[in-house]
Amino acid sequence: MAPAYDDSNIFAKILRGEMPCHKIYEDDVAFAFMDIMPRIDGHCLVIPKFPARNLLDADPEGLGQLVQRVQKVAKAAMTGLGAEGVTIQQFNEQAGCQVIFHLHFHILPRWAGVELRPPASAMEKPEVLDAHRAKIAAALEK
Repeated sequence: MAPAYDDSNIFAKILRGEMPCHKIYEDDVAFAFMDIMPRIDGHCLVIPKFPARNLLDADPEGLGQLVQRVQKVAKAAMTGLGAEGVTIQQFNEQAGCQVIFHLHFHILPRWAGVELRPPASAMEKPEVLDAHRAKIAAALEK
């Protein structure tokens, strides 16, 4: 059995406003923001506002609503950044490569011939993150 949800994780702190982020989108179900160590330009995250360690312990109804937001942000990331495709990643438990134990989906805009950078390889400049955030947020408003 997996450990219980721990609300001291960094994503819970972001939700409570205790940690800064480059917010893209927020509603009553989900919160989307830029990954500060992106694997590709426009790499962002969508997390639920409800507590869930990962997909395995998430409430199915809440999960369904969350996935609708994941789709919405993924479409906006593609449109806003002119991407040719999108990769969506979601990891569960340490053996499944989960590092932060708050359910989250990685949205990675993709272009032919552009490889992903290694995970957690480098912090991006805040002005670059904000430029990508603005393009994705603008696409959400259309």
